[in-house]
Amino acid sequence: MVLELPVQKNSGIVEVGVDEAGRGCLAGPVVAAAVIFSNGDSLPSVNDSKQLSEKKRAELFEKIINKSAAYGIGEALPEEIDEINILNASFLAMHRALAKISIPFESILVDGNRFTHYKDVRHECIVKGDSKYQCIAAASILAKHTRDQQMIELDKKFPGYAWGKNFGYPTRAHREGISRLGVTPLHRKSFNLLPKQYSLF
Repeated sequence: MVLELPVQKNSGIVEVGVDEAGRGCLAGPVVAAAVIFSNGDSLPSVNDSKQLSEKKRAELFEKIINKSAAYGIGEALPEEIDEINILNASFLAMHRALAKISIPFESILVDGNRFTHYKDVRHECIVKGDSKYQCIAAASILAKHTRDQQMIELDKKFPGYAWGKNFGYPTRAHREGISRLGVTPLHRKSFNLLPKQYSLF
């Protein structure tokens, strides 16, 4: 049984939910999404993306895009992650997603416990927010599905790392690929790509 999450935190205020995907990966971008639902609109099946199957996320991706009042998707590239660190790159991706929202909003609900100010809009960090509010859960689904599809396509360009299955996360197959083939332009050089006993460069 799926519990229906509340759409908003503060009734009557236009709130946008924000979340990211790919923060713990060794390769690829970090992707963020922002979603606004209108008062009265809801999608009962929307939940934390990590609790959903790949097939269910794909189905909900289309429903969220069609049902939401507005949405935006942004990303920060591996070279940006290496330059400003993954935390700041996650904030950058979130800001880029927010910049694509087509209607005014008064409040930002962010999954997690840290965020940097976006313009002059107030924000609230909510730990496990993707399991508490539909707008955040919807953002988590858009971000994860978008990123997963990117990594599936990139797996065709850079075979041997099993990105089509691990999506860039530090699985055994991914690290064996790095050990055997070396790094790609999409790997995050500032991360521990292999255990310390191995040398990459």
